[in-house]
Amino acid sequence: MQLTFLNWLLAFSPLAVMLVLMLGFKWGGSKAGLAGFLAALLVSVLAFGAGPRLLGIAAGKSLLLSLDVLYVIWMALLVFQVTDEAGAVDIIAAKLSGLTGDRTMQGLILGWVFVSLLQGMGGFGVPVAVVAPLLVGLGFGSIQAVIMASIGHGWAVSFGSLATSFLALLAATNLPGEVIAPDAALMLGIASFFCGAIVAVIGGGWRGMLRTLPVIGILGAVMAVTQYLLVTNGLWTLGATGASLAGLVVTFALTRLTRFRQDETESTETPDSHSLWISLSAYLVLIVLAFTINLIPALKSLFNTIRLTVPFAEVSTTAGWITPAETGRQISLFGHPGAILLYASLIAFVIYQRSGYYEPGAARRILSRVAKNGGKSSLGILAMVGMAVIMTHAGMTNLLAHGISENVGATLYPLAAPFIGTLGAFMTGSNTSSNVVFGMLQRETAEYLGLSVSLILGAQSAGGALGSVLAPAKVIVGCSTVGLAGEEGKVIGKMLLYGLIPVAIVALVGWLMAIV
Repeated sequence: MQLTFLNWLLAFSPLAVMLVLMLGFKWGGSKAGLAGFLAALLVSVLAFGAGPRLLGIAAGKSLLLSLDVLYVIWMALLVFQVTDEAGAVDIIAAKLSGLTGDRTMQGLILGWVFVSLLQGMGGFGVPVAVVAPLLVGLGFGSIQAVIMASIGHGWAVSFGSLATSFLALLAATNLPGEVIAPDAALMLGIASFFCGAIVAVIGGGWRGMLRTLPVIGILGAVMAVTQYLLVTNGLWTLGATGASLAGLVVTFALTRLTRFRQDETESTETPDSHSLWISLSAYLVLIVLAFTINLIPALKSLFNTIRLTVPFAEVSTTAGWITPAETGRQISLFGHPGAILLYASLIAFVIYQRSGYYEPGAARRILSRVAKNGGKSSLGILAMVGMAVIMTHAGMTNLLAHGISENVGATLYPLAAPFIGTLGAFMTGSNTSSNVVFGMLQRETAEYLGLSVSLILGAQSAGGALGSVLAPAKVIVGCSTVGLAGEEGKVIGKMLLYGLIPVAIVALVGWLMAIV
């Protein structure tokens, strides 16, 4: 379809509807997502030539994508409820308060370093779903907790989840990782400092951030350099995991410093029988399982033997936009992040039960709360994923990116490139999807404008990573675990205010690299 301002506005309209309802009218994710889905359906048919066959294929793909996401959401809720029913969340909070009484340091440990470690090993929504409740247990507000956990791990997305999204970018652009990795790692490394600073500001105010600025500098440098060294030596799958592990080790060393051991709040006493290690067992088991299943080839092959795979035929609009035949999202039934969360939940339940952490009827209460909270989030996920897939198959998403790239020129395009990645990730909730949809477009635009392909694709990857944590679909995940289901609009507004800062920094860095 020809790019005109009217067509661009029509392509943007479903996203505008959703944002206006969430930000302006404070609608929940489910209602606003459904409105955005209906807008995408209407516009795709009336303005972009989507027919029944295309909509049917898009529905099938969106259902698979939604199952992929919901598998994680429901199992992440299960992990939390298993832990919370045992009282382990309160115990972890109390023990952490004993480790350091500095509130801002507590926020940095969980909302920046630990959440990034989980991102290194897990997939969609797991880090926020696990860490946000822990932050609430420490006394942070629910909205604070979701924003801190979300923005805190944005820098770790591209090379997290065993570098799934980065590998997708390589596949989409047909370029070797050695070409793209250095620029992507450099931009994300710089962004990590700002992710940490934002977590500190939200958790402890400007005074807290300024007080912990040396810590942010040290941790940011450790994690940025470690990730850069790993990915530029071909270890893409370990980039975020190795970097955050190094950061975690340094963090505990820093908490030994006198200035961060002085209590600002009274620590909560817990019974001696309640061990920190037993309380942490759900998360320790999760870490061990994620490492062993994903990094031991024999186990990885075994657990990923059975996959749900559905082939989809080629479809096109009457306007000429073609979506090639492809296999939709492949879901590994037993090796999926959701499955790993399930295994961790079951093992942790047994540990807590045998340690005397549960009262009678614990299993029933756990399952009841999971069903209640999961049901509130599922409709919003289905609607938003459906909206994103329809827009992609109707050519609307591609038109949005073309409209940006064709109107900024070679001088300013490096500033726009990260925001294109952010747009794709914001709409789909996935850096992987953003890289698949926009990767080749970014490469072709860079070549057309005479810009560095590696720089522009690095900006795409970094922008997509930082934008994915702002996506309404992911915000729903975090909100569902801290009692904010239906109030996602309140969170989205504040999330965008803070979350676009690292994206802007990446854009500025990319622009400076381009002109230098």
